[in-house]
Amino acid sequence: MQRQGFNRTAVILHWLLAVSIFFLFISSWWMMGLPLPSPELQFRAFPFQLHKNIGITLVIIILMLLYVRLKYRPAPVDSTHMTPSMHWMAILAHVLIYGLVLSVCVTGYLSSAHTRWDTVFWWTIEFPRIAAPDEEMNEFWGELHTYAAWALLGIIAVHVSGAIYHAFRNDGIVRRMLRW
Repeated sequence: MQRQGFNRTAVILHWLLAVSIFFLFISSWWMMGLPLPSPELQFRAFPFQLHKNIGITLVIIILMLLYVRLKYRPAPVDSTHMTPSMHWMAILAHVLIYGLVLSVCVTGYLSSAHTRWDTVFWWTIEFPRIAAPDEEMNEFWGELHTYAAWALLGIIAVHVSGAIYHAFRNDGIVRRMLRW
Protein backbone atom coordinates (compact mmCIF):
# COMPACT_ATOMS: atom_id res chain seq x y z
CA MET A 1 0.00 0.00 0.00
CA GLN A 2 1.37 3.40 -0.96
CA ARG A 3 1.87 6.09 1.67
CA GLN A 4 -0.84 8.77 1.68
CA GLY A 5 1.19 11.55 3.26
CA PHE A 6 4.79 12.33 3.99
CA ASN A 7 6.65 9.96 6.27
CA ARG A 8 7.26 10.87 9.89
CA THR A 9 10.90 11.83 9.30
CA ALA A 10 9.92 14.30 6.57
CA VAL A 11 7.24 15.80 8.80
CA ILE A 12 9.65 16.23 11.73
CA LEU A 13 12.35 17.72 9.48
CA HIS A 14 9.79 20.09 7.90
CA TRP A 15 8.78 21.45 11.30
CA LEU A 16 12.41 21.64 12.52
CA LEU A 17 13.14 23.66 9.39
CA ALA A 18 10.18 25.96 10.07
CA VAL A 19 11.08 26.52 13.73
CA SER A 20 14.76 27.09 12.87
CA ILE A 21 13.90 29.66 10.20
CA PHE A 22 11.55 31.44 12.60
CA PHE A 23 14.27 31.52 15.26
CA LEU A 24 16.85 32.81 12.78
CA PHE A 25 14.61 35.71 11.71
CA ILE A 26 13.83 36.64 15.31
CA SER A 27 17.46 36.29 16.42
CA SER A 28 18.72 38.41 13.52
CA TRP A 29 16.54 41.35 14.55
CA TRP A 30 17.58 40.87 18.16
CA MET A 31 21.31 40.64 17.53
CA MET A 32 21.42 43.53 15.08
CA GLY A 33 19.74 45.69 17.70
CA LEU A 34 22.32 44.97 20.37
CA PRO A 35 24.47 47.90 21.50
CA LEU A 36 28.08 48.17 20.48
CA PRO A 37 29.76 48.42 23.89
CA SER A 38 33.34 48.06 22.71
CA PRO A 39 35.48 48.01 19.60
CA GLU A 40 35.88 44.26 20.12
CA LEU A 41 32.10 43.66 19.88
CA GLN A 42 32.34 40.95 22.57
CA PHE A 43 28.77 41.68 23.67
CA ARG A 44 27.53 40.52 20.25
CA ALA A 45 29.77 37.45 19.90
CA PHE A 46 27.43 34.92 21.55
CA PRO A 47 24.24 35.88 19.65
CA PHE A 48 26.10 35.93 16.33
CA GLN A 49 27.70 32.54 17.00
CA LEU A 50 24.33 31.08 18.02
CA HIS A 51 22.80 32.47 14.81
CA LYS A 52 25.60 30.90 12.77
CA ASN A 53 25.22 27.56 14.59
CA ILE A 54 21.51 27.38 13.83
CA GLY A 55 22.17 28.41 10.22
CA ILE A 56 24.72 25.63 9.76
CA THR A 57 22.34 23.18 11.43
CA LEU A 58 19.66 24.37 9.01
CA VAL A 59 21.83 23.32 6.06
CA ILE A 60 22.09 19.84 7.58
CA ILE A 61 18.33 19.71 8.19
CA ILE A 62 17.46 20.80 4.66
CA LEU A 63 19.89 18.32 3.08
CA MET A 64 18.35 15.56 5.20
CA LEU A 65 14.85 16.71 4.23
CA LEU A 66 15.73 16.73 0.53
CA TYR A 67 17.14 13.21 0.85
CA VAL A 68 14.04 11.94 2.67
CA ARG A 69 11.68 13.69 0.24
CA LEU A 70 13.46 12.13 -2.75
CA LYS A 71 13.83 8.66 -1.23
CA TYR A 72 10.35 8.33 0.30
CA ARG A 73 7.96 10.06 -2.03
CA PRO A 74 4.33 10.16 -0.88
CA ALA A 75 1.50 9.14 -3.16
CA PRO A 76 0.67 11.78 -5.76
CA VAL A 77 -1.99 14.29 -4.77
CA ASP A 78 -5.46 13.40 -6.01
CA SER A 79 -6.15 15.61 -9.03
CA THR A 80 -9.59 16.48 -7.62
CA HIS A 81 -7.82 18.40 -4.82
CA MET A 82 -5.30 20.35 -6.88
CA THR A 83 -5.37 21.73 -10.39
CA PRO A 84 -2.24 21.26 -12.50
CA SER A 85 -1.37 24.95 -12.05
CA MET A 86 -1.71 24.65 -8.26
CA HIS A 87 0.50 21.58 -8.34
CA TRP A 88 3.23 23.43 -10.27
CA MET A 89 2.96 26.46 -7.99
CA ALA A 90 3.49 24.16 -4.99
CA ILE A 91 6.55 22.60 -6.65
CA LEU A 92 7.94 26.05 -7.52
CA ALA A 93 7.35 27.31 -3.97
CA HIS A 94 9.19 24.32 -2.48
CA VAL A 95 12.10 24.62 -4.92
CA LEU A 96 12.37 28.34 -4.11
CA ILE A 97 12.20 27.70 -0.37
CA TYR A 98 14.94 25.07 -0.50
CA GLY A 99 17.09 27.17 -2.83
CA LEU A 100 16.64 30.34 -0.79
CA VAL A 101 17.35 28.58 2.52
CA LEU A 102 20.62 27.32 1.07
CA SER A 103 21.37 30.76 -0.44
CA VAL A 104 20.73 32.51 2.87
CA CYS A 105 22.98 30.06 4.69
CA VAL A 106 25.81 30.24 2.14
CA THR A 107 25.75 34.05 1.91
CA GLY A 108 25.64 34.28 5.70
CA TYR A 109 28.67 32.03 5.95
CA LEU A 110 30.53 34.00 3.26
CA SER A 111 29.73 37.27 5.01
CA SER A 112 30.98 35.84 8.29
CA ALA A 113 34.08 34.41 6.60
CA HIS A 114 35.17 37.95 5.74
CA THR A 115 35.17 39.08 9.38
CA ARG A 116 37.80 38.47 12.01
CA TRP A 117 35.40 36.26 13.98
CA ASP A 118 35.77 32.49 13.74
CA THR A 119 32.88 30.15 13.05
CA VAL A 120 32.86 27.31 15.57
CA PHE A 121 29.99 24.88 15.04
CA TRP A 122 28.25 24.46 18.39
CA TRP A 123 31.47 25.55 20.08
CA THR A 124 33.22 22.30 19.11
CA ILE A 125 34.17 22.20 15.41
CA GLU A 126 36.07 25.18 14.04
CA PHE A 127 35.34 25.94 10.40
CA PRO A 128 38.40 26.72 8.30
CA ARG A 129 39.01 30.36 7.52
CA ILE A 130 38.37 30.71 3.79
CA ALA A 131 39.06 34.43 3.49
CA ALA A 132 40.96 37.22 5.13
CA PRO A 133 38.94 39.85 6.98
CA ASP A 134 37.58 42.28 4.40
CA GLU A 135 34.88 44.76 5.39
CA GLU A 136 33.83 45.40 1.79
CA MET A 137 33.27 41.69 1.08
CA ASN A 138 31.55 41.26 4.45
CA GLU A 139 29.14 44.05 3.47
CA PHE A 140 28.61 42.58 -0.03
CA TRP A 141 27.78 39.08 1.22
CA GLY A 142 25.83 40.53 4.14
CA GLU A 143 23.58 42.47 1.75
CA LEU A 144 22.99 39.37 -0.38
CA HIS A 145 22.24 37.47 2.85
CA THR A 146 19.64 40.08 3.80
CA TYR A 147 18.00 40.18 0.36
CA ALA A 148 17.86 36.38 0.17
CA ALA A 149 16.38 36.24 3.69
CA TRP A 150 13.62 38.70 2.77
CA ALA A 151 12.89 36.77 -0.44
CA LEU A 152 12.70 33.59 1.66
CA LEU A 153 10.28 35.27 4.05
CA GLY A 154 8.09 36.27 1.08
CA ILE A 155 8.01 32.74 -0.33
CA ILE A 156 7.28 31.33 3.12
CA ALA A 157 4.31 33.72 3.33
CA VAL A 158 3.05 32.34 0.01
CA HIS A 159 3.63 28.77 1.26
CA VAL A 160 1.74 29.40 4.51
CA SER A 161 -1.07 31.12 2.58
CA GLY A 162 -1.37 28.04 0.38
CA ALA A 163 -1.50 25.80 3.45
CA ILE A 164 -4.22 27.96 5.00
CA TYR A 165 -6.15 27.90 1.72
CA HIS A 166 -6.03 24.09 1.65
CA ALA A 167 -6.90 23.87 5.35
CA PHE A 168 -10.08 25.89 4.74
CA ARG A 169 -10.92 23.76 1.71
CA ASN A 170 -10.43 20.68 3.91
CA ASP A 171 -9.14 18.85 0.85
CA GLY A 172 -6.62 16.62 2.65
CA ILE A 173 -3.51 18.43 1.40
CA VAL A 174 -2.56 19.83 4.82
CA ARG A 175 -3.18 16.46 6.52
CA ARG A 176 -0.39 14.99 4.37
CA MET A 177 2.13 17.19 6.20
CA LEU A 178 0.56 17.21 9.66
CA ARG A 179 0.41 13.46 10.22
CA TRP A 180 2.59 12.17 13.04
